[in-house]
Amino acid sequence: MMNYLVLAGFVAIIGSLAVALVFMMRGDRGTGADATNPDTPRNNHMARALAFRVGFSILLFVVVLISYLMGWIQPTGLPLRG
Repeated sequence: MMNYLVLAGFVAIIGSLAVALVFMMRGDRGTGADATNPDTPRNNHMARALAFRVGFSILLFVVVLISYLMGWIQPTGLPLRG
């Protein structure tokens, strides 16, 4: 179960990063008559997507930390030298 949760978290992080890239490359200034006016302030879609990415990253870290503390996941890796 935790594998799927972590995988979904990574997909959300990468997806949010991809959305921010699309907004950055497109240079979205909104729609309507003022879209071509250079004085129109830019929509903050890219900043919002990057903020979601940071939020997803923090949430994933907290979920992994709580899962470790609750004993739902166990650390694996190289054994310590004794």
